[in-house]
Amino acid sequence: MTDAHTYAAFAGEHLVHRGPLVDVLAAIKLGHFERHDAQLLIFENETGREVDFDLRGTLNQVLERVHARTAPKAAGRPKLGVESREVTLLPRHWAWLELQPNGASAALRRLVDSATKRDRRESPGPARRDAAYRVMAVLGGNRRGFEEASRALFADDLERFRALTARWPKDIRSHLYWLVAVDA
Repeated sequence: MTDAHTYAAFAGEHLVHRGPLVDVLAAIKLGHFERHDAQLLIFENETGREVDFDLRGTLNQVLERVHARTAPKAAGRPKLGVESREVTLLPRHWAWLELQPNGASAALRRLVDSATKRDRRESPGPARRDAAYRVMAVLGGNRRGFEEASRALFADDLERFRALTARWPKDIRSHLYWLVAVDA
């Protein structure tokens, strides 16, 4: 499906660009969406959530604001992207973590990485489906067959989902298929 750091920008039913944030913002700033008389919407591909960016000024100014908003906080190891947060565990959990090589933080990171990989192998569908539904609700909520297509999506009946969205605008349709990893 996607990397957690990819986005898609739509001007109405037209896909402006899909990819890393800097590329999407560059496409927007180059005016690729101005050819279409429509509202600009940007979605985070991993979750399907709509996101807003302050697009005033030059591309560099926009990117500076984005970086300031998303820069790691001082706690942790910011240069490595490590963020310090609080975790509450029972004493037996702390005792086990203290016995692990490289410390508690490294052990927790290994456990999370392992669980993340396992979840991707066992059930990649729900996250993809949820992301696709969020985008679909915004871009296709008023389109013919939306409710039936939603039911097909949540039933993992991707053949029916494709059939019900076959007459939707090409860019919307292909992005939804991409989100759920269905051949267009």
